[in-house]
Amino acid sequence: MGEEKFPEIEGGGSLILAWQIKNKRVLVVGGGEVAAGRILNVLNADAKVTVVSPREGLNPEVAYRVEKGQVDFVDRKFEPSDLDNVDMVLTAVDDPEASSQIWKLCKERRIAANIADVPPECDFYFGSVHRDGPLQIMVSTNGKGPRFANIVRRQIASNLPNNIGEGIEKVGKLRQMLRKVAPGPEEGPKRMAWMIKVSDAYSLDDLCEMNEEDMETLLRFYAPNKVPRFKCLQAMKDKSWDLGCLRPLKDEPEAFDGSWGFSVGWEEELFDWHFFKNLDIMYVILVSACAFAHGSWCLGVRIKSEALDRHVHFNAPRLSRNG
Repeated sequence: MGEEKFPEIEGGGSLILAWQIKNKRVLVVGGGEVAAGRILNVLNADAKVTVVSPREGLNPEVAYRVEKGQVDFVDRKFEPSDLDNVDMVLTAVDDPEASSQIWKLCKERRIAANIADVPPECDFYFGSVHRDGPLQIMVSTNGKGPRFANIVRRQIASNLPNNIGEGIEKVGKLRQMLRKVAPGPEEGPKRMAWMIKVSDAYSLDDLCEMNEEDMETLLRFYAPNKVPRFKCLQAMKDKSWDLGCLRPLKDEPEAFDGSWGFSVGWEEELFDWHFFKNLDIMYVILVSACAFAHGSWCLGVRIKSEALDRHVHFNAPRLSRNG
């Protein structure tokens, strides 16, 4: 048996987590600019926040949070009893000795703590975060270069669609709709595999553009475990059947025997033939008379429907004579 290849261990990093602190009690010691950022971070995660700081030490943002009742406020310096029934502690004070004392007390009580600007006295770090709705991207330099983390985070964010958060909300909506289509626990593995196929098949821009009608059409492909191309999905919705949604299978090239007839294999996942049944199709004619031009074979398809009461022409890609 050959030697297995597994990822190499690269020590010195952090365990990056999406820590769920909803309704957890977070104590923030300090009221300056750094404390303001910490407070915003934990409020965004729906924590219950208590700020301990002399009122004269509050910066405008922290004072605003206190005034609006977004945090509980204790107008004095830290006392050990402040750690009672606390799940997390964040300190941001210009007093290294006091900060270290708080750190030691937290260790005695096994409370997770972050001591600002003292990496060795931190159970976790705050990275540079990009937020767009449900999307959160954190970049961490593990305490080595906070400013550089901001630069990297901005570079990543600049390459994302402007409405990426909305696109992720739509993916969540699609998952909810899928659970209604296939609710049983036995469908779990198939649901997961199909959603992976959707995510891999569609670009971020596609997912952002998708609407609920597109989702309803897409879900019709769940049972046969198929995922149509996005432009074909929209063609089914808009009945714009000129987007090249029929194409030959790459592994089933056309055969040409010198006559005007030929055979073509079609990728069924690109096309929902049940859609035509819903349109009360009278007949489908495959045009077998092909024009020979520029070294390629051309294929046309015409469909007549009582529902559409017109002919619709499909433009397929040129088919190579060589397969």
